[in-house]
Amino acid sequence: MPPQNNTQETIVCYAPLMITSHGIWQGDNPLDYSLPLFILQLILVVITTRILVFLLKPFRQPRVISEILGGVILGPSVMGRMSVFANAVFPLRSVMVLETMANIGLLYFLFLVGVEMDIAVLRRTGKKAIIIAFAGMILPFLIGISFSFLLHQRTQFVKQGVFILFLGVALSVTAFPVLARLLAELKLLNTEIGRIAMSSALVNDMCAWVLLALAIALGENETIDLATLWVVLSITGFIVFCIYVVRPLISWIIQNTPEGESVSEFYICMILTGVMISGFITDAIGTHSVFGAFIFGLVIPNGPLGLTLIERLEDFVSGLLLPLFFAMSGLKTSIGAIDGASTWGILALVIFLACAGKIAGTLLVALLYQMPFYDGVALGLLMNSKGLVEMIVLNVGRDQKVLDDKSFAIMVVVALVMTAIITPAVTIIYKPARRSSPYKRRTILKTKPDDDLRTLVCVHTPRNVPTIINLLEATNPTKKSALCVNVLHLVELTGRASAMLIVHDSRKSGRPAANRTQAQSDHILNAFESFEQNVENVSVQPLTAVSPYSTIHEDICRVAEDKRVAFLILPFHKQQTVDGGMEATNPAYRVINQNVLANAPCSVGILVDRGFGGNTRVAGNQMSHHIAVVFIGGPDDREALAFAWRMSSHPGSTLTVMRFVSGTGNSGGIENDPGVLTVVTDSDRQKQEDEEFISHFKTLIANEESVGYTEQVVNNGEETVAAIRSVDSSLYDLFIVGRGQGVVSPLTAGLTDWSECPELGAIGDLLASSDFSATASVLVVQQYVGSDLADFSLSPDSPDDQHNEGFMNRTPPKMNSPTTSRRNNNTALEAFWDLLSTLSKRLSDTGTLRLMPKILALMAVQRQTAASRSARPPIRVQQGVFGGVPTTRWTRSLSKLAQTPNLRVSFGQVGGLDGVGGGLTDGVGGGLTDGVGGFGDGVGGFGDGGQGGGGQLGGGGQAFGFGA
Repeated sequence: MPPQNNTQETIVCYAPLMITSHGIWQGDNPLDYSLPLFILQLILVVITTRILVFLLKPFRQPRVISEILGGVILGPSVMGRMSVFANAVFPLRSVMVLETMANIGLLYFLFLVGVEMDIAVLRRTGKKAIIIAFAGMILPFLIGISFSFLLHQRTQFVKQGVFILFLGVALSVTAFPVLARLLAELKLLNTEIGRIAMSSALVNDMCAWVLLALAIALGENETIDLATLWVVLSITGFIVFCIYVVRPLISWIIQNTPEGESVSEFYICMILTGVMISGFITDAIGTHSVFGAFIFGLVIPNGPLGLTLIERLEDFVSGLLLPLFFAMSGLKTSIGAIDGASTWGILALVIFLACAGKIAGTLLVALLYQMPFYDGVALGLLMNSKGLVEMIVLNVGRDQKVLDDKSFAIMVVVALVMTAIITPAVTIIYKPARRSSPYKRRTILKTKPDDDLRTLVCVHTPRNVPTIINLLEATNPTKKSALCVNVLHLVELTGRASAMLIVHDSRKSGRPAANRTQAQSDHILNAFESFEQNVENVSVQPLTAVSPYSTIHEDICRVAEDKRVAFLILPFHKQQTVDGGMEATNPAYRVINQNVLANAPCSVGILVDRGFGGNTRVAGNQMSHHIAVVFIGGPDDREALAFAWRMSSHPGSTLTVMRFVSGTGNSGGIENDPGVLTVVTDSDRQKQEDEEFISHFKTLIANEESVGYTEQVVNNGEETVAAIRSVDSSLYDLFIVGRGQGVVSPLTAGLTDWSECPELGAIGDLLASSDFSATASVLVVQQYVGSDLADFSLSPDSPDDQHNEGFMNRTPPKMNSPTTSRRNNNTALEAFWDLLSTLSKRLSDTGTLRLMPKILALMAVQRQTAASRSARPPIRVQQGVFGGVPTTRWTRSLSKLAQTPNLRVSFGQVGGLDGVGGGLTDGVGGGLTDGVGGFGDGVGGFGDGGQGGGGQLGGGGQAFGFGA
């Protein structure tokens, strides 16, 4: 006969009056009394669980792992081995109190699960998800049956048929809340595999509850006889009573509660009492009390009542009482019971085959539906999530002597290992390829006038919605250029399961929200649906991102890229108060904005909301806006003006462009010596593009009465601030300004030193300050720059797209200046200069060196063409030790180049990448030619001798020579 549990061998005597102690000063030991002992046990469980949650957070493990591990550590496997600790803190006489409280927590948690669960979702679940759910259950169930015979030989007191059911259920279920948390951590909630996994897990969860009820009914009866039939009939009668009596009563309570008011305390207390009554009835019938609480929760309609119940109970129940249940599972687990190599071998085999069975069943259906192989494997791994249902099955099985200590310990370890390996395994196996190919129209400027404007709008709360909708409406969508709006509701991922439901539940059903997060999502969705219906040529697609705020910017950027967005709008982290000031709502919002600005795959706008469009309706419910653009120069300002130009086409809008120009003139002009080929630096190019853009813009607005343009000369940052403050802000509803990132201008010099919010840029921060305006909203725009290398490859959506083509056909006729002519005739060298600028900023030294032979070949081709027209000497390349890179690498590359006509290659030790003697970066000297010249900001150029061969002194905004 195998050894039974210690608690069953020992007779424990309870002292009914020993509840609270008289205190240590009276000589009492508090741990001899039940209440102080329970409080200490609860404290230990919560602290141990929280420490493990913190330690396992970097590994992205679900909280259930930490809770079970906490119990294992406090139980006989680790701490319980010390008899002093076990007898003092977890004596046998305390088990009854601890288990009672754990089951009360479980009772109310399952009631909340029932309240939050929407059975109607099953009707909307696709056929694929249902088949995957059943396929993922059948194979593990069969494996459980086969192992039940192997384990049953070692546990003669276990009833074979019931044992099969318990083991099969424990291996085949999928824990929906655990899976939801894992998907959010892995950033898969909004992917196809995430949606299928959630839907399948929901079906699986429902089936698990039915099997659980059946297993409990069989487990609590010695034989399948008339008594079992009475249990099944009684539970069926209880379900019918709940549906046809309890549900109408609760609906009556809801109908008699005035709209906008909370449900009466009396009714709340009655419902909470009803949970315990349901538990008592189902326990008396012969099944577990948690089943009654779950059914009672299911019949409560979604809406304000469910919302109130969840808010009042969830944090206390799931944060304090539920960990007790998982900890008790760990306390009952004695790893020492798994003795002998054969038992550990069985354990490993169960883990492997159970995982393999779930994966094989899921993969088979996935392949039938033509899903990629690795997607099917990842889906199967995700469906291995274990949690609450399995632990209930195991605990009931142990309490009913269906499972002995050894079987129980094996199954707990199986659950832990199967759930723990999911995150690392999916991370390794599932490498989602980019579903959408790279696209070029990542900015408003590159969006053609006859193309749809694709936008992504991020929303935290319903308060963000009105101004954003008014802004989108003001963009004047037309049949020729429609507006595609992707609305992304940002929800912080917390430990609460209720935040997850909005992901899998399509709110098209018209059912009331089950919790506050879902209610907010409903309000946001309804507002944008109304916008779509009332404004022509607008399409809206609602999405939800549930993620920790520290990484939610990754979700935002991924959605922007997947949806091929040109403009992304974020709400500012401050909101206007009643007195006109600005106060921060949540510091995390600012961090999100900063992260998105740094990583966005498209242009970004941060909207400072001061009620734009709220009071500007005129006759016929038509919007009327007065928009101002502050233009100083640079790509961000051009992007801002492009967006404002689109808004100016709205019949009710007027646009004023205020350009500030420097009174000091340009420094360091470009040499016009026809004997020297010159290349314009980035600063000069930006100035030229500004002039071309403004010139074309002025041509377009020549006959536009609703658009005004002014220029004002200023010399420094102080004059710029004074000029902006002199503007009457009450005349305008919206200021649009570029962020000015990466642009160094004397007009904004020193302003960033005093900026309160640098993410808005110098001018944006000034306009957003409460002492500038109390009525005008501000939109700060950052243009997507990206890698210049990316522009050399054309994407499928723009096969013939040119770099300057795009918004409002903006490229004016080319100017016939000598500099421009030379640049047009030497496109290879200009392309080389673009590459070089990018490489010096973006690539590592090794990356630069790998591409240098190609760059030199490009130069040689250009020089060969030039040499055929004039008697210029060929290029000579002298090899040096570049930043410690082995000479042999360059020798091989340059030896190949030596075969190129008009390219002479010589080898020596001249300079490197950095410092004095460096060629590619800042510093004087050496590098790729015989002279002293280099690539960086030092003295240099590309000539065959002297100080850079005809070039000028390097520096910001000046030219570099390429002469002989």
